[in-house]
Amino acid sequence: MKILIVGGGIGGLATALCLHRAGIETEIFEQSSELRELGVGINVLPHAISVLAELDLLPALDRAGIRIRELFYCNRFGQTVWQELRGTDAGYDVPQFSIHRGKLHGVLQRSVRERLGAARIHTDCRLVGFEEQADRVVASFESRDGRQTTVEADALIGADGIHSTVRSTLYPDEGPPIWNGTMLWRGATDWPAYADGRTMVIAGGNAAKFVFYPIHADPAQREMRLTNWAIMARFSDEQVPPRREDWNRIGQREEALPFVRDMFRLDFLDPVALIEATETFYEYPNCDRNPLPRWSFGRVTLLGDAAHPMYPVGSNGASQAILDAQCLARHLEAVPSIADALAIYDAERRPAMAKIVEANRKGGPEGVIDLIEARAPDGFDDIDRVASHAERESVVRGYASMAGFAREQVNRR
Repeated sequence: MKILIVGGGIGGLATALCLHRAGIETEIFEQSSELRELGVGINVLPHAISVLAELDLLPALDRAGIRIRELFYCNRFGQTVWQELRGTDAGYDVPQFSIHRGKLHGVLQRSVRERLGAARIHTDCRLVGFEEQADRVVASFESRDGRQTTVEADALIGADGIHSTVRSTLYPDEGPPIWNGTMLWRGATDWPAYADGRTMVIAGGNAAKFVFYPIHADPAQREMRLTNWAIMARFSDEQVPPRREDWNRIGQREEALPFVRDMFRLDFLDPVALIEATETFYEYPNCDRNPLPRWSFGRVTLLGDAAHPMYPVGSNGASQAILDAQCLARHLEAVPSIADALAIYDAERRPAMAKIVEANRKGGPEGVIDLIEARAPDGFDDIDRVASHAERESVVRGYASMAGFAREQVNRR
């Protein structure tokens, strides 16, 4: 069996590693001229880390990222709405990692090159078309200088992101991603360690959220952490973002700062100082797509953001792509018919992902902050008089169970 993966991002690389572990030959085709370690911080939840642990990647992740110990949800005044331990400190068998996206990508890329061989990764290969012919899929790629390459395989996996060529071929009338009028700004810079250096904070409600967490500890700088921050704020009522979705588009300081300068009063951090200390940061319109009625068509299927792009709340984007990879490899290994294997993968993953996409549109677990700020916009003296512990827990724990990373779900995997 030979599988073509279109897209060399986190989902595509994780899929290659999972398929290799299952004994399935794989080749990756990426349209960029090289695979670079781009982006800023992301979180990878325990259910996805359990997959990476099975791939023997925990030592590399420990060198690159930080095992998050505790998470705080706060209102814009820094008052705690909900707090909980995370990862192994919360009783999980595996940790939760905060890590630079590029470093995670680098860990996966190096593992693919070591285990599959560098020749399995083809860069500067833009997919221009594919078709199923009898028991094969024939895909055509084009380089920047116009060179054409045709490749045959047993199946094709579209892991090519929110602007997926594979998806647009399967659904030519879908149109562009859907913007909800919210902009996301993200950056990372060296900053004094907060608390134990393994703590994550999400503050603010519907008008603006501020996120703050460490993503790397340099042993030579014990009191400092490479610290990731993000602002998610209502930016426009227009249906089309001012600039095309691009995770690597440079952000504009004069657009981002007003949403934190007068909004937040945090006693543990000055968000304005943190942002001003960040030399370069990035913007991204908060886009997703409507859930699809079908991912798999014969010997072709979708994975990761190509299948289920979602708002970046709840730390689920990269995590769910990794889970897609494991599920797909499991069925391709176990089911004799490739088309049947892809259909079973579709039936297992697609309905669950549709629920997460819809939940993220409502704020995901961070909706617990929105709940409190709607009832107590000027702060509170007693959180339990605003919303009971049980009501707050139902928001946070309910999302974890729905998304598949509740402790009992992860520890029985």
